[in-house]
Amino acid sequence: MVTFSQAEVFLKAVGEETRLKIIAYLILDSFCVCELVELLQMSQPSVSQHLRKLKRADIILEEKRGKWVFYYLNKHHNLYPFLLHLVSTLPSLQDDIGSLVVKGKRILCE
Repeated sequence: MVTFSQAEVFLKAVGEETRLKIIAYLILDSFCVCELVELLQMSQPSVSQHLRKLKRADIILEEKRGKWVFYYLNKHHNLYPFLLHLVSTLPSLQDDIGSLVVKGKRILCE
């Protein structure tokens, strides 16, 4: 059970188009900032700011792999099932990831 305050923080964090897209991508796989920059066609500082808001709400976690930091969804968040349902009602972004692979830009962090 979540409190009203926790629900408010969560809903404010996910209640923005770019952050919803980030969540939709992270349901499919983990990504580093540079890959999300390419997928979202936004600047690195903008993407980092959105990631920071999602991280503050404990919706995403990060893992350092070598010199890169990869982001992934926090599957232990109380509202994770809600996130899955919410994203299932949105258009799929799977093709975007496929085109990233085809372009050879799946990992840009070099």
